[in-house]
Amino acid sequence: MTGWLDALERLAASRAKAGLTRQLRPRPADDFVVDLAGNDYLGLSAHPAVVAAAADALAAYGLGATGSRLVRGSTDAHAALESALADFLGFPAALVFSSGYLANLAAVRAATAVCDLIVSDAYNHASLIDGCRISGQRTVVAPHNDPAAVAAILDAHPGRTAVVVTESVFSVDGDLASLASLHEVTSSRGALLLIDDAHALGLLGPAGAGGVAAAGLAGRPDVIVTATLSKALGGAGGVVAAPAPFIHHLIDTGRTFIYDTALPPAVVAGVHEALRLTTRADDRRATLAARAARTVARLTEAGLEVDPPAAAVLSVPAPGPEPAVTWAADCRDRGVAVGCFRPPSTPDGSSRLRLTLNAGVPDQAFARALDVIVECAP
Repeated sequence: MTGWLDALERLAASRAKAGLTRQLRPRPADDFVVDLAGNDYLGLSAHPAVVAAAADALAAYGLGATGSRLVRGSTDAHAALESALADFLGFPAALVFSSGYLANLAAVRAATAVCDLIVSDAYNHASLIDGCRISGQRTVVAPHNDPAAVAAILDAHPGRTAVVVTESVFSVDGDLASLASLHEVTSSRGALLLIDDAHALGLLGPAGAGGVAAAGLAGRPDVIVTATLSKALGGAGGVVAAPAPFIHHLIDTGRTFIYDTALPPAVVAGVHEALRLTTRADDRRATLAARAARTVARLTEAGLEVDPPAAAVLSVPAPGPEPAVTWAADCRDRGVAVGCFRPPSTPDGSSRLRLTLNAGVPDQAFARALDVIVECAP
């Protein structure tokens, strides 16, 4: 029976015609491409202290965690990282997952144990969207970054207990949510506010504590924060920080926590060291801010459309999916890696390059990368 394979071939042909084919491109360990596509914002993934911490834990614990967190996967390294993350983010408790995606699935679903309505920003990450879907609760999509629209939606559903779901720095366009205004809306209406702080963690707020801390919302009893440990912290994994009863609920009921093998202790130890470095990385954050301004000036001067970023994600519109793919490929051929975002990764259906700045890239290489992006533009 091969009919199903023929159907998949027809679907692949349809995606190819629309310019939506995706490819895996394995990179070697000695890859010398200038990286403006990855999320290693502070350049900590290969920091000697981070690598040493991971190597020490690898020797002590072995390669994997050997089981789920509730079986054999929890180590003292996990507990130490969770305590440090809770302190850093300003919440009573935190729980580490094996990815940010799984943390978001668990957090959204867990919130619906006490909420019967989800209000989700139109530009939210796929993991938040999937969390809304698997929760089984009614979801209303709100216009992007519009607290007044969220207020209107909540007011149109009296009697419902709601959770409002948003990112802090949005992953595609890099703009900053109006978190303080949004919290005024939710707190005055008895709603929870769940914020994915993935692209702000390490970059915004005091000592890099994130967009939630920058907005003065850290530790609020009606706020839940999620983040990935794979961006500014240079590792892997995810975290949920919240009031202690919510974390206890996740431990008891979170399927992506209970049934998933724990994050390897070596990664946990490396992330913990990266967290320590992040609190003292004001110089790297200053470098990113200067490079963001420099990028906007260079691309604008060349006639490209780009808005100043809230953190380190810059979105550069492309004429369509195929020109975006060609643009990114031409940059890669000249030694510069950039992100290429097309539907369904783009919530508005348009295509663009996504540039993610990295404080660890040498200045001369960064300048050359900007020239390449301009010269390869369609």
